[in-house]
Amino acid sequence: MTPEQVATAGKPGVLALGEEYNRCPTTLRRARLLGISGWAFYITGRAGALGDVRAETVAAALGFIAPEAVADGWDAAIRTVRPSEVAAASLTECARWGEETLSDLPFADRLAALVEQAVAAADASAMPLFAAWRAMPSDARSAGARLAVGLRLMREHFTGAHLVAVRASGMTPLEAVLAGPEGENGAMACGWPPPYPSVGPLVRRRLWAEAVTDRLVAPAFVALGPVDGAELVELLAVARAHTQR
Repeated sequence: MTPEQVATAGKPGVLALGEEYNRCPTTLRRARLLGISGWAFYITGRAGALGDVRAETVAAALGFIAPEAVADGWDAAIRTVRPSEVAAASLTECARWGEETLSDLPFADRLAALVEQAVAAADASAMPLFAAWRAMPSDARSAGARLAVGLRLMREHFTGAHLVAVRASGMTPLEAVLAGPEGENGAMACGWPPPYPSVGPLVRRRLWAEAVTDRLVAPAFVALGPVDGAELVELLAVARAHTQR
């Protein structure tokens, strides 16, 4: 497989597995222990790696979430706890989920090593969230924990690349969400209020942006080579099926 083919084929698994820990009830309990809502934990857990910045900066980095919704979560959280503390708690929960959910995969160590290799090789240009997360210290030691953290970082790389591609296509983040598979439901979930613009003319641009996303991410997989790249795709699919049982 070429690096771009690896990016295309591996993207669904990375996007799904890289955020699965956020749906875990134990992760949501961590938010309550910090004294913040689940939404505040999600927003600040993702963007807290940027440090003590303003909500406008967070909205620009996240991109696909409505600025007002970002501000609601971010400002509510920072009144109670420092962003870096929420980010560290989010990373701990990610590792905990991975150890509990992925460690029993017989190939967990191998997949973790492949993902970590791709994360290390990825170009962080124009992707501040990915760069910030890659610089975050992690104490993940078990194969499952390392795999979960690596997937979380790789998901941020895909998301950052997609934001760059969407803007290059001439679409706004809202238009990209509306033209995506979840349509208006996705827009509402991301905090964008109706009424929404027509998306008919945007579908072709969305497809173009998806292809550009894969090209931007592809360099991360060059070091794997065609054989290890194909193995990565195969193991990601098995791991995803494992979590959906």
